[in-house]
Amino acid sequence: MESLIIYEVFPRNHTREGTFQALARDLRRIRLLGADYIWLMPIHPIGKEGRKGSKGSPYAIQNYLEVHPELGTLEDFKALVRQARAEGLKVMIDIVFHHTANDALWVKEHPEWYQQFDGKLGRKVADWTDILDLNLEHPELQAALIEVLKFWAQHVDGFRCDVAPLIPLSFWKKAREAVDRVNPDMIWLAETAHPRFIQRMREAGYTIHTDPEMHQVFDLTYDYDGFERLERYLQGEMALSMLPEYLYVQDTLYPDSGAKLRFLENHDQLRAAQLWPCREQLKQWTAFMFMQKGATLLYAGQEYALEHAPDLFSHDPLDWEHGDASFESFVRQLVRLKKAFPRYPYEVREVLQGVVVVQRGNYLGVFNLEQKRGMLPLQIRGIDKLSGQRVESTPEGFRVSREPQIIHIEQLIWNG
Repeated sequence: MESLIIYEVFPRNHTREGTFQALARDLRRIRLLGADYIWLMPIHPIGKEGRKGSKGSPYAIQNYLEVHPELGTLEDFKALVRQARAEGLKVMIDIVFHHTANDALWVKEHPEWYQQFDGKLGRKVADWTDILDLNLEHPELQAALIEVLKFWAQHVDGFRCDVAPLIPLSFWKKAREAVDRVNPDMIWLAETAHPRFIQRMREAGYTIHTDPEMHQVFDLTYDYDGFERLERYLQGEMALSMLPEYLYVQDTLYPDSGAKLRFLENHDQLRAAQLWPCREQLKQWTAFMFMQKGATLLYAGQEYALEHAPDLFSHDPLDWEHGDASFESFVRQLVRLKKAFPRYPYEVREVLQGVVVVQRGNYLGVFNLEQKRGMLPLQIRGIDKLSGQRVESTPEGFRVSREPQIIHIEQLIWNG
């Protein structure tokens, strides 16, 4: 899990055609980038009632057992999976079981499978107006959803489960046991929640699980507990030092068998190139993220430092032509390096204001996240695997660079 690269794709907006067949033409490039899994955002028919935007959110699903006709046919999807596997990629699909579209097949056929709010079908999150919440305590619904999972487990290699903590853990345990009998090699990724969202749901009286709980079932969980601290740091609410401190908490709090999914962006967040328009700083943060323990997520276009994120509710293809090819080469370097990092020893600390170091075995990353100047209190000799240059400190220490450095250590001594 520690070296996995998961590449997120929004099929409708990955290409101008927005089809499985068009996406298939990009699989070789994605594999050469170093990705292990391609995660497809929901591929199913989208609801029309209460639809947001011209095309609607892919997370407002009408029928779990069909594919959206604008993407292609089920046979087109199977062909995409076959080609991905031929390229050396595995395929993960989105599983959205917390809710369905307002006009989903089950709304008429099985209204008893939905949650009631003041005597009507509705939703916990008021802004999600294009969906209705399912009642995951209903045994017949659970059985139907498990059949859905078993169907898709015959065709794919992993599930990314949307808002998984709002679904009873008992259901996920039962579902995984059933799916394991069909395909025991599936990888399970839980989209876990921001701590503030967890607090808000609990204050409203809803049950929502924490990340460590989710690891009873899931192989990977989102890093939203850490990402919330990054957001607060960027908003000036928290010191940078709180990030490495919480990485230590995660490393000691979570089960050793589980892993976090590290990211700087995904389809729900701003592009990293928007957060850090300075290219040197974007490289620093990207390299820092890659050097963390856990799997790494790349959202399609991130590798080219694209600033515009495709709209979730319309046809809004990625602008590949204006991507930064040099940044893509940099990301390829990071992917190769990530697969070489030992799991332990692992240490992260801020050694100078704005400068964080990460040690992974015999590799030391030096990340000037705030583009500071100064000397680090260490004596080091080795090869910077990003630049290819030999580096060696002076008697006064090690001078901070404006470029990220990941040094294969030959000698390392901390001064004091």
